[in-house]
Amino acid sequence: MGLVRTVLGDIDAVALGVTYAHEHLVIAGGRPIEVYPDILLDSVDKAVEELAPAQRLGLRSVVDAMPADCGRDVEMLAEISRMSGANVIAATGLHTIRYYHDRHWSRRLDIDAMAGLFADEIEVGIDILDLAGPNIVRSEHRAGVIKVGGWDDFPGERDRRVFEAAAIAQTLTGAPILTHCEQGLRAPEQVRFLVDRGADPSHIVVSHVDKVVDRTYHRDIVAAGASVEYDQASRWGDRDNGTLQLLEWMAQDGHINKVVMGHDHARRSHWAAYGGSPGLSYLLGEFSQRMKERGLSADVRSAIFRTNPAAAFSFARTPASATAGSALSTIDA
Repeated sequence: MGLVRTVLGDIDAVALGVTYAHEHLVIAGGRPIEVYPDILLDSVDKAVEELAPAQRLGLRSVVDAMPADCGRDVEMLAEISRMSGANVIAATGLHTIRYYHDRHWSRRLDIDAMAGLFADEIEVGIDILDLAGPNIVRSEHRAGVIKVGGWDDFPGERDRRVFEAAAIAQTLTGAPILTHCEQGLRAPEQVRFLVDRGADPSHIVVSHVDKVVDRTYHRDIVAAGASVEYDQASRWGDRDNGTLQLLEWMAQDGHINKVVMGHDHARRSHWAAYGGSPGLSYLLGEFSQRMKERGLSADVRSAIFRTNPAAAFSFARTPASATAGSALSTIDA
């Protein structure tokens, strides 16, 4: 099926096994914590503890969706992977404009140079200093996905620059792209923007789109060639669960092969290890039971958690720097 790049080395995509497609295992500081203090996730031990119940339910791999210069710590991610036994895919790229000051280099750096920074983190190693400057200190751990965040005015000037750099970086490396859609909106526009600049839509995943419970909207995203990432399953409260409704529609429409899922539980109040709820076992526990009760078969659940992430998060082509089968690639499903 292809190659996936984890923080501990490259593995065959099929070895990902059961995968959460959008999580945050580490947010170690920076501007995001100033904006939302509850999202400080800076403990390796707590992350390992949080993963354990989900792993007992079958979880094997996690896409960590925190990109550069907003709390990412690749050495912590690597330690979590080693201690837990979970595959962890780390991100390069940049988050939404809210997490960076108004003189940030993402607003000013040449687009090709920005793309080069992303590509180097994929091909050479993620910067231990998180591309926060003034120097770059390469780790041995490489990024396996390009994460870019679109704001609600997409494509505003800053988003145009970052998304164009992401498209260039994918053409250089083959790495998949994961996007943030503010309030779940503008996903088709994001996909078209990236594809118009050379990106491969089969390796683009748009996040948070189950905030928009509109059947036509999701058909439009799939028609553009991308995969949808649903992460609102635990957030509906007393309302009808819109994520379940969308899953049912996608199955009926023959599009379930374009759906991946995560929690996006980027707050201590979401983690059982910090006394919060529902914890990272929710999707494979309570929600999977609700899917079953809704008539979503075991084959559907296997596609969402196994087959689809392996396809979406594999590289569009095998990179020249591939290390599949190396001593680093010791974690599998």
